[in-house]
Amino acid sequence: MHRFFLPEDWLADGTVTITGRLVHRLRHVLRLGAGDNIIVLDNSGWEYEVELQKVDSSKVAGRVIRKSLAVAEPRTKITLYQALLKGNNFEFVLQKCTEIGVAGFVPVICERCVAGEPDGRRLSRWRSIIVEAAEQSRRGKLPTLHKPISFTEACRSASGVSLLPWEVEKAQGISDVLRVHHQTEKIPQFSIFIGPEGGFSPHEIGVAQSSGVEPVSLGPRILRAETAGLVTAAVTLYEFGEMR
Repeated sequence: MHRFFLPEDWLADGTVTITGRLVHRLRHVLRLGAGDNIIVLDNSGWEYEVELQKVDSSKVAGRVIRKSLAVAEPRTKITLYQALLKGNNFEFVLQKCTEIGVAGFVPVICERCVAGEPDGRRLSRWRSIIVEAAEQSRRGKLPTLHKPISFTEACRSASGVSLLPWEVEKAQGISDVLRVHHQTEKIPQFSIFIGPEGGFSPHEIGVAQSSGVEPVSLGPRILRAETAGLVTAAVTLYEFGEMR
């Protein structure tokens, strides 16, 4: 069944009214009509099964026939502090990490970033990618996309357990670190720091460590900047029972 995130005020008193560009998609692309059912979400964690009653060129109207909690939201909350990346690689990160269950994204400006700071149009595109990925993966809430900040600001703003995969780190493997926190964290919350294509600078590693961010190893292989966050988030979610 097709799923759509809608503004909260489009749902009222057991009815749903859809306007704007989504009308064209429902009517002409998906060819839905009266009597068809869809799932709509208001970003609260609830999902609503809706029977369409009217589909015309200006709006789509329907009634809620079932309300239930979305089951795909992880209890473990991960915020990914991802350095800005070249080309479409940042979009890949947003899409895939939304699919696996990351709760928030913070674009980070690092010393070795090649990509420039995104403008309003790119940020809007990034939000659209998150929405589409969340709908496809049956998420009940949209991950938050924060404004770009500097690496120092990122280290200061991080909450929960902060991890930084670093190819130089040999003593602490990520699995060992996660197992320790699994025994102590009642409400798991993680901040994961991923660098740009050229990696973190020595100065940034020092800033991170002085801020309480823990460097961890992902093993002997060197991962690309656009895959390291995905792997780290997936390992974290698995360790905390979110992918079983």
